[in-house]
Amino acid sequence: MRDDLARALAAGFLAGDWTATGLRASGAGVLGRRPRWLAPLVQQTLDLYPRPPHDRPRELATNLAGLPAAAKALRTRPVAQPVAPTRMLANRWRLPVLDDLGDLADLLGVTATELDWFADPRHLARSAADVPLQHYRVSHRIAPSGAVRVLEAPKPRLKAVQRLLLDEVLSRVPPHDAARGFRPGGSVASYAAPHAGRPVVVRLDLEAFFASVTVSRVYGIWRTAGYPEPVAHRLAGLVTAVLPRSAWRAVPRPAGDGLLDAHWRLGRRLAAPHLPQGAPTSPAVANLAAFRLDVRLSALARSWGGRYTRYADDLAFSGATGWGTGTSRLLDAIEEIVRDEGFRLNARKTGVMPRAGRQTLGGLVVNDRPRVARAEVDRLRAILHNCRRSGASSQNRDGVPAWEQHLRGRIAWVAQHDPVRGARLLAEHDAVDWSR
Repeated sequence: MRDDLARALAAGFLAGDWTATGLRASGAGVLGRRPRWLAPLVQQTLDLYPRPPHDRPRELATNLAGLPAAAKALRTRPVAQPVAPTRMLANRWRLPVLDDLGDLADLLGVTATELDWFADPRHLARSAADVPLQHYRVSHRIAPSGAVRVLEAPKPRLKAVQRLLLDEVLSRVPPHDAARGFRPGGSVASYAAPHAGRPVVVRLDLEAFFASVTVSRVYGIWRTAGYPEPVAHRLAGLVTAVLPRSAWRAVPRPAGDGLLDAHWRLGRRLAAPHLPQGAPTSPAVANLAAFRLDVRLSALARSWGGRYTRYADDLAFSGATGWGTGTSRLLDAIEEIVRDEGFRLNARKTGVMPRAGRQTLGGLVVNDRPRVARAEVDRLRAILHNCRRSGASSQNRDGVPAWEQHLRGRIAWVAQHDPVRGARLLAEHDAVDWSR
């Protein structure tokens, strides 16, 4: 069966009554006649779909073309191209009802043309050399490791669309309990706390976490949420990006030879539709994309008598003393699951930390309870002391903007995890003459 005929029959079937009589009548309208193969095709369709798949017209068309009766319609062309309305058939999280692209455009406050432009279904941005035609502003940062991070920040109008999707839709879909970042009530402390005081702590990192989330996986998230195929496709386009070739050429190569392979993999990932690092929707979508990963790693940790949490791309496991002799087998099992779920571990950042040494997760020391390292507290105290003696400007050797607010933010980080030490630092901060 031709693709155009399969699509026309799928639309015709969905637009009519989902009965044998109704489907034969709808099929006759598409074909302009009633060929002998139509009746068996209708029966095979009803056997495959007892209820009309109003949210899956493309899937229906694909399956129609593969039915046995369709083999007799190889040269048949449709005489009509009906349009079937789509609608949500499930809505387990009580999300905004978006039955079709018109509903989506209304929710976002854009026209149908603008919706198509922002979603970029043909990935025209990949070859667009003119910056005004691109939806993202691309920049890069050099990480402490020497690796190059590519940041893709959406322009104001697309950012507003993504922010609305985050607030109205994504925020209502719960991630796995092991995901402790970028969710209500989540924090670095909630990520680290389950591993405090444990004999062995294992820290791992996912390579290019956002860029590893493909558009097909994002589409699956929207379909799981209950949105019909056309709506899910547009939603996937709105929250993913393709890095223009010209932008990738402007990204420098990392200085270290040991980072070149990872840099090459990053380029491959960014060349395909992916979650952009810099979009407000990316953390929430990434959490949902990692749901199966979290399920499997949580089960693995429990089978070893341990615990598991994740903060964005940081994975943490902890267990009993016996883990010290069997950690290599655990790491092999983790790597296999991570790879099977479409991600990759950053081997350079894997750490196995027994309690005899310092155990750190998310910048917090967890040997006893989550707290900022004593060295950081002492460093802040020394800076504030010197600010009082020699003037605040004398301590801002790197020219940090808003130096007073910068130090206050670092103190707030300490106070969040150690209120007593934080209060002492804040008192010293308030005693500084910041005009000097």
